[in-house]
Amino acid sequence: MGPALEVRYLGPGPGEMHRVSLRAAEGGDLRAALAAAGRVPLPPYIHRNGDPERAAQDAARYQTVFAERDGAIAAPTAGLHFTRALLDRLVGRGIGVARATLHVGPGTFLPVRTEEIEDHAIAAERYEVPAETARAVAESRSRGGRIVAVGTTVVRALESAADGAGGILAARGRTDLFIYPGFRFRIVDALLTNFHLPRSTLLALVAAFAGRERVLAAYREAVLAGYRFYSYGDAMLVL
Repeated sequence: MGPALEVRYLGPGPGEMHRVSLRAAEGGDLRAALAAAGRVPLPPYIHRNGDPERAAQDAARYQTVFAERDGAIAAPTAGLHFTRALLDRLVGRGIGVARATLHVGPGTFLPVRTEEIEDHAIAAERYEVPAETARAVAESRSRGGRIVAVGTTVVRALESAADGAGGILAARGRTDLFIYPGFRFRIVDALLTNFHLPRSTLLALVAAFAGRERVLAAYREAVLAGYRFYSYGDAMLVL
């Protein structure tokens, strides 16, 4: 048995969320306590029913090969399609790879229930666009290259760091940027993303990028063709 956790309820948070404070009992290590008490944060529509073999598979599979920092409550699922070998092949073909961080929070998964989408409040999430990534983006744009975001998290991080004059800044902090149809994209030129839940802020972002009717047509085609949806599902590339 691992170290115990002490939990204190802090009250209601934004939307339907509640806030708690966690610490390891008796001055223990919080990360060790979380690892001992926690489970892989699979979405609620994936049911394992206590199967230890599947749980062990998820511990390895529900993580990207480029993950470095703790902080998100869910994997950026578009990144699950990449292996180290595939990344090496991309680099070998002259495609630059740069990194950004956005720690997905529970607000990402709150469904949109307001009549008007702009009335939905999105909870802030921590993000960082390192200086080397900002330079790589600027250099690619100066050569006429395209910025391809792997996942909606990358889109939100990059667009949060836009300087308003066509460029991008190194930035870190918290962003509550809510992207829905009508948004003007300033940094991202193409998007690789999974197929998302109805009434989700993620689907709203994709509709803003590709256009609502085009997205609905793509989803109809995906259903007819038997594509897999959501976290362990297939992806589409929007140009």
